Amino acid sequence: MAVTSQRILGIDPGTIVMGYALIEIVDNKPKILHTGVVKTGKYKDHYLRLKHIFVRTQHLIDEYLPDELAIESPFFGKDIQAMLKLGRAQGIVMGIALERDIPVFEYAPLRVKQAITGMGRAAKEQVAFFLQNMFNDDELPKELDATDALAVAVCHYLQLKSPLKGKSYKGWGDFVKKNPGRVK
Repeated sequence: MAVTSQRILGIDPGTIVMGYALIEIVDNKPKILHTGVVKTGKYKDHYLRLKHIFVRTQHLIDEYLPDELAIESPFFGKDIQAMLKLGRAQGIVMGIALERDIPVFEYAPLRVKQAITGMGRAAKEQVAFFLQNMFNDDELPKELDATDALAVAVCHYLQLKSPLKGKSYKGWGDFVKKNPGRVK
């Protein structure tokens, strides 16, 4: 039987700190390959920050060759200028992926938190805790922006393997019969 794999690059966009995480799905099991942050705080000019995000995103995509990009959509806040800046950063990342024919999937922050913790209003620390348990890994990134990016990638992975996506079941017994590896 051939081993199938898929790489998902998760992005938590930001103009001061952008988190990223690369996971690989091998035989329907996620594995963390790389996590980190892109920091732009040393640039005082917003456009130089965007340029740095552009260059670093190109590098990440060219180095890790993801099959898909999952990105967190901006949340709606009261600071319109902050929303505009965040949208620009997100647009840069999405544009680079699309230019390289990498499909882009966008997830609202509430949906990401719901997928990881079961609570849409979970704190960043709670998300990190659940991911730590999911991967049995004490070596998760210390930066919460990188952990958030990992959560976005995992959320996308969970959407891909959702038992309701493109399938129908006639009850619990039918689900178990069609998914023997998912029930213990």
